[in-house]
Amino acid sequence: MTIATPERYAQMLDAARRGGYAYPAINVTSSQTLNAALQGLADAGSDGIIQVSVGGAAYFSGQRVADRVTGSLAFAAFTHEVARKYPNITVALHTDHCAKQYLGEWVEPLLDIEIDEVKHGREPMFQSHMWDGSTVPLHENIEIARRLLDKSVQAHTVLEIEIGAVGGEEDGHSAEINEKLYSTVEDGVEVANALGLGERGRYMAAFTFGNVHGAYKPGVVKLRPGLLHEIQQGVWNGVQSGTVHAVLDADVPEGKPFELVFHGGSGSTAQEIAEAVSYGVVKMNIDTDTQYAFTRAVAGHMFSHYDEVLKIDGEVGNKKMYDPRSWGREAEDSMAARVVEACERLGSAGRALK
Repeated sequence: MTIATPERYAQMLDAARRGGYAYPAINVTSSQTLNAALQGLADAGSDGIIQVSVGGAAYFSGQRVADRVTGSLAFAAFTHEVARKYPNITVALHTDHCAKQYLGEWVEPLLDIEIDEVKHGREPMFQSHMWDGSTVPLHENIEIARRLLDKSVQAHTVLEIEIGAVGGEEDGHSAEINEKLYSTVEDGVEVANALGLGERGRYMAAFTFGNVHGAYKPGVVKLRPGLLHEIQQGVWNGVQSGTVHAVLDADVPEGKPFELVFHGGSGSTAQEIAEAVSYGVVKMNIDTDTQYAFTRAVAGHMFSHYDEVLKIDGEVGNKKMYDPRSWGREAEDSMAARVVEACERLGSAGRALK
């Protein structure tokens, strides 16, 4: 198996929730970082999710073009082709952090294309899309999510939603690090009442528990993974008592009504990651750390071979050292190693579906 079908993606998410592990969702911006992600997943023996952000999708199309739909389709087509060479893992494709102002020019056109593909008996290009409603009021966030969930069902894709604000900066969007970074049980109840718990369409929920995008020193980010447990248990109990009007599938593990997503995890301790996963996280975004691993290897190559990659004092340099494939291979290996580390921390290593 290479690129997941909708059915295979459902099996992946079910297996993670039942098995108590999560998939790394790796942001990529180029064929090199994409190949590094595939290499890392294969080395770890892990299935996974590869995704493009709003900026990454535009960049994929070419910096002078900057068209997110074009870039997303190019990313998907390239991935479908190269992933064939990794038959022992399954990879799902995902669009990440689509804010309200980008819906009409990015995710909704992609969903419309996928709905048409499905009508003609073909598979969607992506397996899931994220609606980032963290900057709008909760009622508006959920209302838009309901509309997108209806389209996702038609497109045979999974919707990801974000409830609460993630601090830091991501693709030009920023939020302060304050009490708004923490979702509540009441938020979870409102989501379940409006969207159901799978009976109206499958979705993943990124409730916030102090998450912050970007790179920070230890102690700056105050994660409260236990909040995820409170939300899960509160909604679970509400379903049992009838105060939450949603239907739980019989196969859902006890106390885990939501399939959760962990955003802004850079710098998190292994213990914090493990605790969050134990409460039902099935997907964790990996971006800052893999970006650094890739670029650090490039910097190391350039510093070590500066007199060969640069034409100094009238010399010609060493073509083998400034050939992009030379430093590119080092960068891909470094990023792939960081992907393996993520798989091991999330518990997905060695658990690729057969």
